[in-house]
Amino acid sequence: MSLSRPNAPEGLQLEAALQLLRRAGRAPAPGPRDGAWLQQVIDALCDLSSRDALTGLANRRQLEMTLEHEVDRVARSGESALVLLLDIDHFKRVNDTYGHAVGDVVLQAVAACLQQCVRPMDTLVRYGGEEFAIVLPSCPPVFGAAVAERMRRTVESHVIRDGAATALSVTLSAGGAFAPPWVRSSAKLWMQRADAQLYRAKAEGRNRSCLEPAAVSNVSAEEKSLLFAASAFASLDGPDEFQSTRQP
Repeated sequence: MSLSRPNAPEGLQLEAALQLLRRAGRAPAPGPRDGAWLQQVIDALCDLSSRDALTGLANRRQLEMTLEHEVDRVARSGESALVLLLDIDHFKRVNDTYGHAVGDVVLQAVAACLQQCVRPMDTLVRYGGEEFAIVLPSCPPVFGAAVAERMRRTVESHVIRDGAATALSVTLSAGGAFAPPWVRSSAKLWMQRADAQLYRAKAEGRNRSCLEPAAVSNVSAEEKSLLFAASAFASLDGPDEFQSTRQP
């Protein structure tokens, strides 16, 4: 594999990668193009691929990986984990009234507000459009509502300015769900539960947070099938080492 032939089918597309990193302000420091330098390029590309270009937050791809990791951890450890979905209320009205450039400023401002409210261990994501998601590992149910409310109030109280005469504020609706402990669930089911709570917050008037109580995170039929599919005892016809220990 040759670094000197970036356009060769069998080679690295190195110049194209460097051009992308330069546009993003992530070009590696000048130096010899050795293994350490190439590792800097790879690391920068990996980080760039997991970030939202407008807000600098993690993107949907990173969210999916984080959710899968947390689902597995909660199933094994039984610790609490919360996922929050947050949606800017009436964001279309902002774009229609002030233009998309101001809309971008609003998204960046909301992202900055949310960053003030999360821990280093949390994963804050721009989920898409005006929607954000936060994965909060080791978040007991007793703290979940307080965390969501702090985020909502922080955004509500922040005055957003676009550098001109425009000054406005926005509100958030939030919905959250806890991953069921000791259960082999899925990221999709977890997000569906949080989305149902976000829908409830919108339906009840917006600018509020609704969390699914941990006590009613019932195991669904799909989660039961995942649990039994992962069990070594799901079938009577096990491997030979199990069969050899059976009594006649």
